[in-house]
Amino acid sequence: MAILSIKNLSLEKAGRKIIDGVSLEIEKGKTCALVGPNGSGKSTLAYILMGLGEYRDISGDIFFDGKSIKKLSVSQRAKLGLTLAWQEPARFQGLKVGDYLGASVGGDEECILDALQRVGLKSEKYLSRAVDKTLSGGERKRIELASIICMKPKLVILDEPDSGVDIEALKKVFEVMEYLKSIGTIVIVITHNVQVLKRADSAFLLCDGRLIDESKGGDVAEYFKNRCLKCPRKNKPDEDKIKKI
Repeated sequence: MAILSIKNLSLEKAGRKIIDGVSLEIEKGKTCALVGPNGSGKSTLAYILMGLGEYRDISGDIFFDGKSIKKLSVSQRAKLGLTLAWQEPARFQGLKVGDYLGASVGGDEECILDALQRVGLKSEKYLSRAVDKTLSGGERKRIELASIICMKPKLVILDEPDSGVDIEALKKVFEVMEYLKSIGTIVIVITHNVQVLKRADSAFLLCDGRLIDESKGGDVAEYFKNRCLKCPRKNKPDEDKIKKI
């Protein structure tokens, strides 16, 4: 039975549909990839699912665990177990890693240590570090993944988790994806990376805001690699507006 069900979802801005009649279903514990050229609507679809600011005026509906979440706020959706890991992880000046991870688990030390171990970071080295610019992009991405492990969400969207990480860190990303899948979390991955795509149970190919193919990750990877062209439509969300949400 599908936990996430999107029904004829559309979003129009300035008289133009940037998401156009998308319908899809995802079952519990499945890893699915969103793939397509830049500007095809992948990130926009993620922001709609999370209920962010200017991405709420939609037609169609979104059902999660059998209930419509169309009218729910970001915080209400978060309480249901939906979360988003940004392509560029946030910085928190002065906030220590231990406190950042502990916020979602009530300071459960065992959970925090387990999460850090799963992303390949030594607790004695990182617990007292600040989540700020002193950490590399790859370190912040691993710490964000550790926070997701602590949350144990029902659905997580990973926006290009391979961006800015080295080969060793990418291995940890794959391990985290497998762990989340093992505890029943739906993992939706936005990616251009064929290796990430091939690890998905299924993949949805978007073009010009429309869903044009659904298949196994490896099958869509070959299509995307060999046949997709740069999308002519500029529907990428305005980054400045996103930062204000």
